[in-house]
Amino acid sequence: MDRMPRVNDPDAAIFCSDLSIARASADTRVVDGVSIRLMPGETLAVMGATGSGKSSLASCLAGADQRDLRIVGGTGEVAGISLRARGRARRIRGYRTGHLAQGVNSSLPSRLTISEIVAEPITGRDRKVNERALALRVAALLDELQLPIGASEKYPYELSSGMRQRVAIARSLVLDPQVLIADEPYANLDVDVRPAVRDALLRRIEDGMALLVVTNERELVTDLAAQVLVLRAGHPVGVGRHLDDVLWTPDEATRIGG
Repeated sequence: MDRMPRVNDPDAAIFCSDLSIARASADTRVVDGVSIRLMPGETLAVMGATGSGKSSLASCLAGADQRDLRIVGGTGEVAGISLRARGRARRIRGYRTGHLAQGVNSSLPSRLTISEIVAEPITGRDRKVNERALALRVAALLDELQLPIGASEKYPYELSSGMRQRVAIARSLVLDPQVLIADEPYANLDVDVRPAVRDALLRRIEDGMALLVVTNERELVTDLAAQVLVLRAGHPVGVGRHLDDVLWTPDEATRIGG
């Protein structure tokens, strides 16, 4: 039987202490010494230049199948379960954690309809599913994100990139996760649909969901009233309660939002 590893902070939605992540292929640290304590109902924006380690950190925290990444130092926990957990504990952590991966809108399963894609986390978890209740749940999510009537029976190639992004967001929310880890949620979204995505996230944050978002968009950070962590070459170089607290780091080249 798989045993749940002891956790350091069971109250935190995400807890990391001096977490370091390396690429197995090159033994190079892409994240080095990151510490996070994110509570339920809070939002953290991870910012930094391309190659700073933002997406690697998000993938590791989300438990994504990234065989090239491995934890080489420190500790990390998401939804009360260690990042080093395996077997049943790892699966439970996955059910509690929604993940919007970088560029996911271009890699949705091409042979599934939109409704099947959004429902897949539930059908993959549950042996028996109330088909009517599931259909209503999927329809409500698609409507909340302002996808047009009839989109549920279409295939990804029939939708614009912005619509596919909203499908991916709906999929990440369908299990009502305790924690959502979202890499560039506003990517490919038209200005007129961004408020719908923002409001969907804020409603869940108000209900206690913790959100870690990877972005360099000041608009999104402001919309979500997010705390900020800035990475540079994998190292934390700025942290603050608000974006204005960390607009500048010791190296002007790492300025955010300029």
